[in-house]
Amino acid sequence: MAEIIQRDGTWTFDGETLRLVPGRDKNVSLLRKSLGELAVPLGALAGIAFEQGKKSGRLRLRLRDGADPLLQAAGGKLGDAADPYQLTVESDRYGVAEYVVDEVRNALLIEQVPAASCDSYLLPGPSVPLSVSAGDGTASFDGEHIRLEWNWKTEEAKSAAGTRSLALADVAGVEWQPAVGLENGYLRFTVRHSPTKAPPKYDPNSVELWGFKKDPLMALVAAAVQVRLPHPAGVPGLAESARAPGPLPAAVAPAPAEDDHDALLRRLRELGELHQSGILTDEEFAAAKQAVLKRL
Repeated sequence: MAEIIQRDGTWTFDGETLRLVPGRDKNVSLLRKSLGELAVPLGALAGIAFEQGKKSGRLRLRLRDGADPLLQAAGGKLGDAADPYQLTVESDRYGVAEYVVDEVRNALLIEQVPAASCDSYLLPGPSVPLSVSAGDGTASFDGEHIRLEWNWKTEEAKSAAGTRSLALADVAGVEWQPAVGLENGYLRFTVRHSPTKAPPKYDPNSVELWGFKKDPLMALVAAAVQVRLPHPAGVPGLAESARAPGPLPAAVAPAPAEDDHDALLRRLRELGELHQSGILTDEEFAAAKQAVLKRL
């Protein structure tokens, strides 16, 4: 088992699952604290890296495209502070961070986890019921219905119709956009058979966001809805873009299910062939070979 404990959070890897627990430090973002503990299966990972700095470093996870509904809903717009897949590491724990990286990388190599996009979500998304108040309204989701309620700051043309209730079956998509600079953000729901080009300020299916502390929490609502919508890889026209181009290299082909002596010996031969062909470097081959030998 590999574990690193920091004020920013705790990461624990048992060979199959990487558990991410946010820290209680005041600098930990509200979104990470609200999201709580994450159990990331090895199959959802595309890679891990550690970046050293003079005073502190940073562990970063890279998930496979389409594995996490939160990242899918956020569309790469989560800032470093709100990203649950980053961990600030103090300088006296650099060795521990590098050990965690080695353990995860060895597991990815041994289990031959593919780097290609996922065709289904491998993480469950935020739990429901969920309710967030930010910007000009409150968005609530119970797993079947989305409820949008307005406050005194809502534009009259938008609030005049009163509270909005959307059945999940009528929702074709969800989009979260954080406020950037002078540009307001929004949480927008695309409703079937009801297209609109109105800006979020006037759109009754959107909550407009102004860049305050609780605004990023709307990404959790977006993720809770996203995980219950058809996966992008299964939507016509999106499947191709959701998958990595080209065939998978031999190093990341699906792993055999058995874990007996003969299977491990075959794996050693495969690693030797990959090393001789130049697919694996000397360091990668040595680490992978050692990990297999431990299991014999």
